[in-house]
Amino acid sequence: MTTMSKGANIPVPTTALRAVVSWRTGGAPDVDVSALLLADTGKVRGEEDFIFYNQPAHPSGAVAHAGKQNASDGTATDAIRVDLSRVPADVVRIVVGASADGGTFGQVPGLALKLLDEAGREHAVFDIADATTETAFLFGELYLRNGAWKFRAVGQGYASGLAGLATDFGIAVDAEPEPPAAPQAPPAPAAGYTPPPMPPSAVQTAPNPAVRTLPTAPTAPAGAPPVPQTAPPQAAPASGTVSLKKQKLVNMEKRLGEEGHGRLLDLTKKAAVSLEKRGLGEHTARVALCLDISASMQNLFQSGKVQALVERVLSLGLRFDDNGEVDVFLFGQNGHEAGTLNLKQYQGWTNQMLQRYPLEGGTDYAAAMRLLRENYFKSSGPRHAPLADRVPVYVMFITDGMTSTEQLTREQVTYSSYEPIFWQFMGIGPSPKAVDKVDPSATVQTGPKKKPKLAERLQNKLIEKLTGGFAFLEELDNLQGRYTDNAAFFAVTDPANLTDEALFDLMMEEYPDWLNRARSMGLLTG
Repeated sequence: MTTMSKGANIPVPTTALRAVVSWRTGGAPDVDVSALLLADTGKVRGEEDFIFYNQPAHPSGAVAHAGKQNASDGTATDAIRVDLSRVPADVVRIVVGASADGGTFGQVPGLALKLLDEAGREHAVFDIADATTETAFLFGELYLRNGAWKFRAVGQGYASGLAGLATDFGIAVDAEPEPPAAPQAPPAPAAGYTPPPMPPSAVQTAPNPAVRTLPTAPTAPAGAPPVPQTAPPQAAPASGTVSLKKQKLVNMEKRLGEEGHGRLLDLTKKAAVSLEKRGLGEHTARVALCLDISASMQNLFQSGKVQALVERVLSLGLRFDDNGEVDVFLFGQNGHEAGTLNLKQYQGWTNQMLQRYPLEGGTDYAAAMRLLRENYFKSSGPRHAPLADRVPVYVMFITDGMTSTEQLTREQVTYSSYEPIFWQFMGIGPSPKAVDKVDPSATVQTGPKKKPKLAERLQNKLIEKLTGGFAFLEELDNLQGRYTDNAAFFAVTDPANLTDEALFDLMMEEYPDWLNRARSMGLLTG
């Protein structure tokens, strides 16, 4: 059994599971467990995707409310049953939450979530020890990642009860009507006032359902007059509603600040500026890093310049990927799938990585590309027809040299053009196309010109000869025969010469246009 902490995740051991919330009774508020089935938008698809005591089973049979039990030792449980084999194809997450009736979760002792298989064996337990004034709690979520289900411990609370939890995921909840009273102006709320929790009975089903999905404004046929907006006022989302993605980004930045990740917080804010300029402020993508570990990269690793690049790529992953992780693939003489990069281990990551994967004598782009395609799309072989997915893959591909597998690399880029993968190639080293190349005629000389040492000049010429000024990466950027242009390239003589803002702008220069093409050509369904 795995004891989980907030934010941890584990693979799901079986398709048939029970998520069981337990607590100690004896004067504690009652706890009601619920679940929501979410599409890749982060929202429910309809009111049937909200499973709770008054709507106990999903039409697909994938999720059902299992009911409460009281034990003789003074503990109580409420549970959700999940059959992952019956989850609809367009559902990618199942969140498990609960509301407290008659108090707050800070008044509920012994609060925990356990993940059990069908035989009752415990595979994970997540203890909630930091609850205070929350009247609803999001305990954890089952989520689909690279075709496999995982479970994450979340531990996020709401002061607005079941209504707040449900509304966050696209459900509108009406309160029960108050008894008739003489009309009067309501008093202004006091500073810091939080509305009282909504009683569970406020969530109802037919014939007059109070639980419903937030409506979409009707549209008129082409050429017809606009359809009047006649939806009742309470059916529309409140003014200033923050999207779930936006809230996650806010929470991410708050966590970075609270946990002392000041540099990373600064990077994510700079990345946000570049993304907002391109309409990608709340965009979701899976982020991958393909990193060169050939021997010629040694100076870049030793100087800390690769570590700095890694942190910049992670900051993009924190904004794009809902999991806040970057998948890492390495290439030298061989290719390696090197796990994920995240907040827990990014500091000093390159030193730790090199202990596991020492620098190698060779450079094989295709080896890493095959591993990456297999990871996301289960095949690295030929593809000649579009393969659609809901979420794109953004790949930051960093190298300082030429590959030994040119034709195999061309094939991988061509085959992957039928998949929702975008390759952003970055070459490090001497190149006539380097974005940080300085024009000597435009440089004001303020002192004696410092002449490079002979060894340095020879090394630079050798590198430029070997890389051809990254002519092959330029070729990949303009490769013919692809389903769509799925690559971009820039070169830099020294990554330390680029400001954070400049790097993020370069990383996003061609990606938005590819996104539009990918959607129009059937590669993206989200």
